[in-house]
Amino acid sequence: MSDHLHAPAEAARVREFQRRNGLPGLVDVHTHFMPERVLRKVWAYFDALGPLTGGVEWPITYRQDEEERAALLREFGVRAFTAMLYPHKPGMAQWLNEWAVGFARRTPDCLHTSTFFPEDGVTRYVREAVEAGTRVFKAHLQVGAYDPADPELDPVWGLLAEAGIPVVTHCGSGPAPGKHTGPGPVGQVLARHPRLRLVVAHLGMHEYEDFLALAERYPEVRLDTTMAFTDFSERMAPFPRRALPRLAALGDRVLLGTDFPNIPYSYVHQLEVLERLGFGEEWLRAVCHDNGARLFGLGPAGTVARRP
Repeated sequence: MSDHLHAPAEAARVREFQRRNGLPGLVDVHTHFMPERVLRKVWAYFDALGPLTGGVEWPITYRQDEEERAALLREFGVRAFTAMLYPHKPGMAQWLNEWAVGFARRTPDCLHTSTFFPEDGVTRYVREAVEAGTRVFKAHLQVGAYDPADPELDPVWGLLAEAGIPVVTHCGSGPAPGKHTGPGPVGQVLARHPRLRLVVAHLGMHEYEDFLALAERYPEVRLDTTMAFTDFSERMAPFPRRALPRLAALGDRVLLGTDFPNIPYSYVHQLEVLERLGFGEEWLRAVCHDNGARLFGLGPAGTVARRP
């Protein structure tokens, strides 16, 4: 972790945030755990200012090993988190899913996470992941550079809509646009599968208002807060002030996400910038805990219940 904030001091600030807002803990729907060699390639991409970073300096704050990172989330009082993993080419998704099974088994507070890619056999291995108990899927349209409305994926979206399993989807055009990012492609998917529990990552950065409109239209669409309102993102893609009342009104369908560990600032910063929006304790409790706990059917504090 960068030397500007030591773990005990940051954990104390995170716990104080929870205390003053009456939170029993945090549910973070957007954290990254993946095979170590894959994660280190991701970090190397950020270090090299790869094209998808928008050419922005992006120092990774939390570079500990897997066990230390998970322990740190627990120190922060995170009740449940995810292993957001994603393929960038065919033939990779099923292997990542197999790794995720083992990670979920040895990490009981992780919501078993899977992913997919438009390729031969995708419906089969997604069905197998669902049957194995996957709680959430990740779809990264920017990195994967695929069209979510690809006919090959239509049975997958239908299967996930029927199963009621959320799909955290990087579908906005930040920090750099992809061939199939923006509200149009996922809008086509939602038109065919209106009950799909699509979680729009990063509040849909940069097309915040367009994705707010999708959430207003489709009652199962949710948004996660990943990187939104942080000083880093506000310099790059400020959230429009005129849209704040719409975000406040959607407080029952906004979920805490952080992008831990791949963030260029401290974890507590994400929490404190949500607090400074001034939407009140009820909104913060819903976003940082209650909405995620309800979506994933979490049991008593300290446990992750079976999929409802």
